[in-house]
Amino acid sequence: MTSTRATLLQVAERAGVSLASTSRALHGSGASPAMVERVRAAAAELGYSADAIGRSLRLKKTFQVAFAVADIGNPVYVEMMRAIHEVLAPHGYRVVVMSTGDTATSTTELVRSLNSGFVDGMIVSPLRTDDRLIREIQQAPVPVVVIGRALDDRGISSVSTDSAGGIGAAVRHLHALGRRRVGFLNGPLDTTPGAARQRGFDAVAGEIAAERVDQEVAGDFTVTAGLEAARRLLARGGLDALVAANDLLAIGAIRAVRELGRSVPEDVAVTGMDDTELGRVFQPSLTSVSLGSTERGRAAARIMLQLADDPDHAAQQITVGPELMVRESTGGAR
Repeated sequence: MTSTRATLLQVAERAGVSLASTSRALHGSGASPAMVERVRAAAAELGYSADAIGRSLRLKKTFQVAFAVADIGNPVYVEMMRAIHEVLAPHGYRVVVMSTGDTATSTTELVRSLNSGFVDGMIVSPLRTDDRLIREIQQAPVPVVVIGRALDDRGISSVSTDSAGGIGAAVRHLHALGRRRVGFLNGPLDTTPGAARQRGFDAVAGEIAAERVDQEVAGDFTVTAGLEAARRLLARGGLDALVAANDLLAIGAIRAVRELGRSVPEDVAVTGMDDTELGRVFQPSLTSVSLGSTERGRAAARIMLQLADDPDHAAQQITVGPELMVRESTGGAR
């Protein structure tokens, strides 16, 4: 049988460029925007589709990068995933989303599975870390970039943020509004975000002139866990502000406030953290500390591209600063 499938050479001839330029344009590696547009138009006219398997075998690459997180439904990770895809896709990479589970052991096992060669690299945002996980990342056969904990002292590329400082900004904002009875709703303290945000709250609690400070730890960073923990916190009475360790906990807290017949922000002002799309469209819209989810995703993807081209490239550490976004839940503009 004779195949009628268009070839890369035919695309090059139609576009009027060299075979090498055609390959670069289709695979997003070093071609100008004008060249990419010209070659892709020719490919579309001819109905050309790349032979992904053949390309992988020739180059000994899968052109896949794993993005591994504890909860693939968390809106923070969804925003990161979009940003990672935007950076990697023009270079011919697909993003494979994977669940690490919520323990350091399950994440360690996933990193160890990189030996099977199913991806060219991994961007991972572990909820919990330990020395075994760090050693496994250091010994991984493909590049691994960590979003979350800064690991500059371990020779691992990472993209981190100052969530402790972000909590401080939220508390100071509430204090400036005249709120003097502040409650803190955190997630599990044995997690990377939980520990950092607890440090931030403990530091700022000693700075402000508060009449009362109270705390409660939720079993997870979810809406349901936030609702349950906020009920316990509010049952002790007397609070006029709640600082939540993420937006999902904050949304659960607002539900708990309303159950008591109180209003947000008139009776209780509420802040979140992560500045998710869900928090922005919620009613009332959520005052939240942005930790640059999109920026962190893009930064991690750019590091991954560098490491994919040069596995011996020195480890990089990037920090994205927090930014308080004031909205309705603390009395901001509608």
